[in-house]
Amino acid sequence: MFDEKENSMFPVTKTHTHSEIRLPQLPLMEAFYTIQGEGFHQGRAAYFIRLGGCDVGCVWCDVKESWDASVHPQVSVEEMVAEAEKFPGRLAVITGGEPLMYDLTDLTACLQKAGFQTNIETSGVYPVTGHWDWICFSPKKFKKAHPDIFTKAHELKVIVYNKSDFQFAEEYAAKVNPACKLFLQPEWGKSAQMLPLIIDYVKANPQWRVSLQTHKYMDIP
Repeated sequence: MFDEKENSMFPVTKTHTHSEIRLPQLPLMEAFYTIQGEGFHQGRAAYFIRLGGCDVGCVWCDVKESWDASVHPQVSVEEMVAEAEKFPGRLAVITGGEPLMYDLTDLTACLQKAGFQTNIETSGVYPVTGHWDWICFSPKKFKKAHPDIFTKAHELKVIVYNKSDFQFAEEYAAKVNPACKLFLQPEWGKSAQMLPLIIDYVKANPQWRVSLQTHKYMDIP
């Protein structure tokens, strides 16, 4: 379970107004309606909620501005869901940063109550909280995954930055549940070098699939 003491740098605060108890606030870097560009749900309209705060430290991260939670405004769960409801799509993707730094029970419950499918993109370094229709687990070499993620992940998506990442991918494929979908995705800046290797690897190991960041080809968020 989430330990507020251990994560005091990234607190989940509760606001009380007279007799009304409001749901938690979370640091929101950005939220936007777009097309899911990668992984199993690639091509679907989706509302992304990007939470601030991450202590994994991927050197190739393309949203390093998300790392420091303190620079992002605290936004209530109610406000986040109300904004999401303005758009016709009913797929909500919670991402970061590392969203599982927070207890996401209330956020996911409210989204599901509003009719959203709840998906998460996580490195899996913290125990899973929340009510999820789909968990995309993307492990990183920079911080060890929490074992809680292995039986719960629906999708394993490994970013391939160099040749050693194929072995890294297989190590995690052996840990997740047998129904988990397996994806290899080239790191954007190394696509020219890594994509041909991924293609050959998937042809030789057909339990894997290729994932591409199609939103970057489409020039959308």
